[in-house]
This record gives sequence, C-alpha cells and structure tokens, in this order.
Amino acid sequence: MLTVTRVVHASVLLDFGGARILTDPWLSERRFYYQGEPRSIATAADLPDLAGIVISHEHYDHCDLDALASYPDKSVPFAVAKGIAAKVRAAGFPNVTELDPWQTTRLGPVEVIATPASHGVHEVTFVLRADNHTVYFGADTRRIDDLDEIAHRYPDVDVALLPINGLKIRPLANRQMVMNAAEAAEFTSTLRPRLSIPIHYAFTSGPIGDRLMTKSTRNRPDLYRDAVTDLAPDTTVHILAPGEPLAVPD
Repeated sequence: MLTVTRVVHASVLLDFGGARILTDPWLSERRFYYQGEPRSIATAADLPDLAGIVISHEHYDHCDLDALASYPDKSVPFAVAKGIAAKVRAAGFPNVTELDPWQTTRLGPVEVIATPASHGVHEVTFVLRADNHTVYFGADTRRIDDLDEIAHRYPDVDVALLPINGLKIRPLANRQMVMNAAEAAEFTSTLRPRLSIPIHYAFTSGPIGDRLMTKSTRNRPDLYRDAVTDLAPDTTVHILAPGEPLAVPD
C-alpha cells in the first residue's frame, strides 16, 4: 500500500507500507517566502517516524534545515543532491548520502534513484521505489529533454509529483525556473504515470515580492488537470489539499 499526503509546497509524505519518506522539507516561513496555503504539519517535531528524507536542492523552500532540526531522530537517513551533505550534517543529521543523476541509495526499504533536473542551481529529482510502487518526485525542475530518459528507464511509474507554477525570477529578465502547467502536462504524456499530483503552486513572495521579484501562476492546479485530460488521458490527476491522504491502489 502506498499513501501520498501533501504537507505544503513540494513537501510530501510518501508512505510505502509503513516506510515514510519526506520530500523537500519546508516547515517555516520568512520574508519573501510564503507558502500560500496552510501546511498540514506545524513543526518538525510533529512529523511521524520517518524512514528517510530526500532533498532535491539547497533553496530554503526545499531545504529548510533550521526548522527540520527539531525532528527528534537525528539518525534518520537523507538522500540529497551533491553539495548539500555538509549543511545537513551541520543541522545535526550525520546520516546523509549525496547523489548525482542515476546514482542510487536506500532509505530503509525504499530504493532512491536521483534523476535529472534543471533549476539554476545544482538539483536532482527522484524516483522512489518500494512495496511494489514507483513514485517520481519532480521537485521544482524546469521541463528539459533529459527528463525523457526517466520515462525510458522507469515505464512503470504509479504516481508523479510535478511542479506546475512556472516560476520566473524578474531580476533575471523573467527567466523561468520551474515548469508550468502546460509543460508539466506534456511531460506527463511522456512519463505516463497512473496517477499524477500537482505540487509547487501556492507559493508567494508576498505583495511586494510578487510584483518586483517573482512571477508565477498561483493556485491553479486545475490548469494542469485540464491539460492532462487532453494530453495524457490515461493518467488520473488528483489535486490534494495539504493533509489530505491519497491511497494508491496496488
């Protein structure tokens, strides 16, 4: 049995038959970084027992190590992108493995494969496999051709977690940093998961930041769902509120 529960943004709890993996923890807010929706877990101390944590890249809204420091089990294993391990250890968690694309480790019974990404800093996405289920976690990557290799190597994806807000950074001439809903739907048609769950769409930089620093399509997961209906009709899209669990059938 696989159960998927959104926490907030790109933070998701994946429960593979009792082995729980947390993706890209973000459990606090600060100026210009607002979650835009109520998160389902208040603090790291409220997290369930975890088999492991995966971190795609070092941006604060995906790698909130200060807030995570209150998680009581300091031996919990991490799988992270290259360059992050020292920061994880400095936060009090010594059990960490760095991965480049196509490298593999295990978090308890869960096989974790780092896969390609592009986001302006070093980033990976992840394929996670356990309990006869395969999940693809897309973090906040752009749509790049290298993602197509994931579909070739893993044609049996049960659930895809895909970012959809098309975030652009205004000081960089509106450079797009995250795939948008249409691009995510196109990738869904390539990946062909049984189920897909949009993530990374409620974030806001606040009234000033949204006007001067960032630009994105906020709170419109319906755009992704409708595009998938056209481009990938065999994939079922589930739009989950934070804290709403989805049981994935075998």
